Amino acid sequence: MGSIDDKVVAITGASSGIGAATARRLAAAGAAVVLGARRLDRLDALVEEIRQAGGRAEAVAVDVTDPEDVRGLADAAVSAFGSLDVFVASAGIGPISPMRSRRTSDWTAMIDVNLRGVLHGIDAALPIFEEQGRGHFVTIVSTAGIKIVPTMAVYAGSKNAVRTVLEGLRQESTDGTVKTTAISPGYVRTEFGDSVTDPEIRAQIGAGMDAFALDPDAVARAVEFVVDQPWEVEIGELSIRPTVQG
Repeated sequence: MGSIDDKVVAITGASSGIGAATARRLAAAGAAVVLGARRLDRLDALVEEIRQAGGRAEAVAVDVTDPEDVRGLADAAVSAFGSLDVFVASAGIGPISPMRSRRTSDWTAMIDVNLRGVLHGIDAALPIFEEQGRGHFVTIVSTAGIKIVPTMAVYAGSKNAVRTVLEGLRQESTDGTVKTTAISPGYVRTEFGDSVTDPEIRAQIGAGMDAFALDPDAVARAVEFVVDQPWEVEIGELSIRPTVQG
């Protein structure tokens, strides 16, 4: 079997979209997956689906803005399966709007989920990785942080802050204990548009989703690829977008 077989993977944002697709794909490849999200009913259904297919899975109710919840996810992985090899941070929101709209509560929410949520994952998993002698952070970022466009300033800022944090952590970890990977998807057919508060922008994003967005499994395949690399190989950044996306 490949190097994914028998790894233990914790995943935030696992109730839908990229997180759920990643859970299915890694479980099918032999990993034990511990799924975290707020919607426990969806997680329970996904756990049952994975188990019915012969995989190993557990679910934990997690709000990534709560550091105790995220620590509980990491601890649940160790308790259920004996270790934690990979922490996939997939939870994210995008209530985007023009800066002039001054939706400061949306700005705060994006910082809390997209940035602080990732920091909470690092805080939860890093001590476990250090005790084990190795561990891998795989974080879903966004091509919005690569190509800055109007209406996405704060969203892109939150994602680029994560990219910076991961690079800093990578440079602190050249002893070989920790690997970091930032995966930046473009348009993917997820519930991302549901969090957009500006009606006009929500309609535009919805049209793009309908026209050319990727299936979430395309990003899950990218996660599988980076997790499956030999330990001495670290893929720091990977972008994946529809061929026709500008």
